[in-house]
Parts: sequence; C-alpha cells; structure tokens
Amino acid sequence: MVTTLLVVVVILAVVFDFINGFHDAANSIATVVSTKVLTPFQAVLWAAAFNFLAYFLIKDHKVANTIAKTVHEHFITMHVILAGLVAAITWNLITWWFGIPSSSSHTLIGGFAGAGMTNALYMGSAAITAVNIKSILTIAAYIFLAPFIGLLIAYIITIIILHICKNARPSVAERWFKVLQLISSGALSFAHGGNDAQKVMGIIYVAMFTSGIIQNGAPMPEWIPLLCYSAIALGTMSGGWKIVKTMGTKITKVTPLEGVSAETAGAITLFITERFGIPVSTTHTITGSIIGVGLTKRVSAVRWGVTINLVWAWIITIPISALLAAAVFTLMHFIG
Repeated sequence: MVTTLLVVVVILAVVFDFINGFHDAANSIATVVSTKVLTPFQAVLWAAAFNFLAYFLIKDHKVANTIAKTVHEHFITMHVILAGLVAAITWNLITWWFGIPSSSSHTLIGGFAGAGMTNALYMGSAAITAVNIKSILTIAAYIFLAPFIGLLIAYIITIIILHICKNARPSVAERWFKVLQLISSGALSFAHGGNDAQKVMGIIYVAMFTSGIIQNGAPMPEWIPLLCYSAIALGTMSGGWKIVKTMGTKITKVTPLEGVSAETAGAITLFITERFGIPVSTTHTITGSIIGVGLTKRVSAVRWGVTINLVWAWIITIPISALLAAAVFTLMHFIG
C-alpha cells in the first residue's frame, strides 16, 4: 500500500509541477508578450528553456529543504502528503480558470500544512503543533515582503535607467530595450524554475522518507530535480493565457524599458530569497515589480482596483488551500 501511495504521490507532485508551470508562465512572459518583443508561442519556449536550465546550475536545494520541514515529521504520513497535493492542484486549477495570479507556492504550502494540522487533531494533539511555526511565519511575512522588495528594486532600476537614457533617441532606446528584455525575461524564467521546482522536490523527498525508501538527511536522488525541472518547463510551454492578460495589461501599461526593469527586479528578488532558502511566490514578486514600474510614472498609472483584488487572492490562498486539504484528509481518514 505504501508503495502504491508513493507512486500516486509522485505522479500528483509532477502534475502539480506541470500546472505550476502553465499557471505561472505569465510571471515570466507577461511583459515580454505585452510589449510584443516575442509572440506568445516564442515566449513560452524561451521561458521553458530557462526554467530547465536551472537544473544544471542550482544544486543546493535550500528551498526544497525549507518546504520539507514545514510540517514536523511526526505528523507526516503519505495521506497527509496526498491530501496536500490534491488541495494544491484543485486551488491552482480554480485560480487559473478565473485568471487569478495566485501563488502556486503558497497553495502547496497551505495544503501540506492544512493536512498535517488535521492529522495532528486526529492524533489527539493541538493542530498548531504539527507545523514549524518559524517557517510558516517567514513564508507568511514574504507574502507582503516579496512584492514590496520587487516593487522597490523595480522603482530604483527604472529611475536609474531613465536618468541614463534621458538624452537617447526614443526609437534607438526602444530597440535596445527589446533586446535587453530577452535577457531579463530569461533571467526571471531561470529564477522561477530554480525557486518553484524546488518546492515539489521537497514534497517528493518527504514522501520517500515517509515511505522508508531513504533515510532522513540522505542526499536527494538526482532523478527528483530532473523530473521536477522537466515538469515545470513542460507546463510553462503550455502557457497560461488568462493570467498573462491580467499580468501584462491589467495592472499597468508596460513598455520594453519597464519590462526590463520589472523582470530584472523580479529575478534579483528571487535569486536573493533562493539563496537564503525562503520559498517566496514568483507571482507576488513580479506583480510587485510591475507596480513599482508603474509608480515611476504616477500613482494613478497603477490600476489599484485590480491590484487590491490580487492582494486579497494572495491572502486567502494559504487558508483556503489548508481548508481544502483538511477536507480531503478527513475524507480519506473516514474512508480508511
């Protein structure tokens, strides 16, 4: 039974990673598509290639380690992992259907934590004892910190670029920024792959430890990152056009110069947080960066009504994912 469950969990983890790719494709390609630097088809191929490139260059897997320790091992079972994945996939598909750029990362974390807390209740412990409070508080803080950091960096980069290019001919500058946007979108896609694929690696690693196939603290088998990076790259190639429209046009009008600033700021933020093993949301980060770019023009350049709706979606993602996971785990508990 454990072996069968492990296979099911790995399959669902790969499905989640694939959905993560097409759900979050907008993060990497929204600005490069909206500025017409690349066609949608060219953009998803470009982003997918850089998603997968992270497999060859990122080997420390600190984010995966953080995710694996979100729930204390005493409360982790294969059913907990399974319920968390089912809840995460469900919420990701719902938000994709309605074109809401919510966080795949926080969906997975909320599902995993919600299932673990429910299991703690059935074991006679307080729900809160199941989760690593420090990790959860750090993740929750970065719901707001990640977009703010992206906003601040994007604002500063845009101001610097505007100052440097103030005497440049607009037509020449635009051509250069279209070329630079290829580089910045590639960097953002690389950071996206390196950050988001690791979250599923952490879940699969925990599942293998829980099933007794590997010992706690053992090196991660090489097939896990290869599988996860492949799945997220293939998902990105599938695109997520409803969210591309929201990210690329509804927050603020984006030019090639501003696209370079937003993508560069997003990539820098993700590289920094990955370095410290903090599982932040790529969606939150790039949204904050786009807002920062809009603020360099004027406050009214940002469509704040859309932005406020996005923030509400971010806030409810973890609790809704946790509740969905609790319901799924409870159903499995009574079925047996």
